[in-house]
Amino acid sequence: MITHTLWGLYHQFQERQQENELPVADQDSPSNPQLSYDDRRRIQLFLKDQIPTWFAVAGYVAIAAISTATLPHLFPQLKWYYIIVIYLVAPTLAFCNAYGCGLTDWSLASTYGKLAIFTIGAWAGASKGGVLAGLAACGVMMNIVSTASDLMQDFKTGYLTLASPRSMFVSQIIGTTMGCVVSPSVFWIFYKAFPDLGKSTSEYPAPYAIIYRNMAILGVQGFGSLPKNCLLLCYIFFAAAVVINLFKDFLGKKGKFIPLPMAMAIPFYIGPYFAIDMCVGSLILYVWERINKAKADAFAPAVASGLICGDGIWTLPASILALAGVKPPICMRFFSRAANSKVDTVLGS
Repeated sequence: MITHTLWGLYHQFQERQQENELPVADQDSPSNPQLSYDDRRRIQLFLKDQIPTWFAVAGYVAIAAISTATLPHLFPQLKWYYIIVIYLVAPTLAFCNAYGCGLTDWSLASTYGKLAIFTIGAWAGASKGGVLAGLAACGVMMNIVSTASDLMQDFKTGYLTLASPRSMFVSQIIGTTMGCVVSPSVFWIFYKAFPDLGKSTSEYPAPYAIIYRNMAILGVQGFGSLPKNCLLLCYIFFAAAVVINLFKDFLGKKGKFIPLPMAMAIPFYIGPYFAIDMCVGSLILYVWERINKAKADAFAPAVASGLICGDGIWTLPASILALAGVKPPICMRFFSRAANSKVDTVLGS
């Protein structure tokens, strides 16, 4: 992923140098005839109010120093040199995550966090609290990488709305500062409301916590802790994914009907709701483009953003209802035909 990103950026930079149309701050936007007047205006305004490089570097170094000094006191297993290594490696991963998220709207922060789990966990070892060190390192890495992609999304919004990048950055600082207070408070409320929070029998079993803890154990103990034939299945599916991607790339336009293994894997990881939402949204966009392509191109991002925000807004009322112990009036489940027959028999008796 890192190699592919850097190689693509190298070619893009070379092409812009040859065309001599690289946009520079405080100058006119590039005279590319393919760009509309709105896009040229957006580029000019966006580059006019940039954040100085020295400020970004100094801020990153200051945050790294604060983390190196404070985190070992919170997590003694996470040594100071682990944190320094994380902050040295994180900029490259954060850049790749921001670049990929800007293209696909999919942040891979959790994937980079897993790299930290395996690396730091194996480095620390079981005798020195490698499990806790790996989980803490995962939190540090994910915060760095995810913040980069989130900020890039904010800049993307600022570019589209002709907002100042500095204003977007200040807003990000304010939101992050609020999160330092709001997030622990929300967790404390849930922890007090549900004493068995995180247990398998709890209303909130926290399945991701179990997954990440098991990955940390795997990083410390090695492959010997895996179930039987688990590693063999990983090899088979990994090889199959590579072969399918190669076929899709070699066929070019003819390979558009070959599914992407990564896209197929997403529902197995985060649940089917994401795949269903994307499928329905893609169908709506396809029909809309057939009816009126100009309006679809102009308003599809706004409609998609509204649907995404609408789904997110319901999270807060759902949390309040859960804290109040309110149960849904009906329950819908899907069974196989054999299981459904058994349920009907029980209900009928």
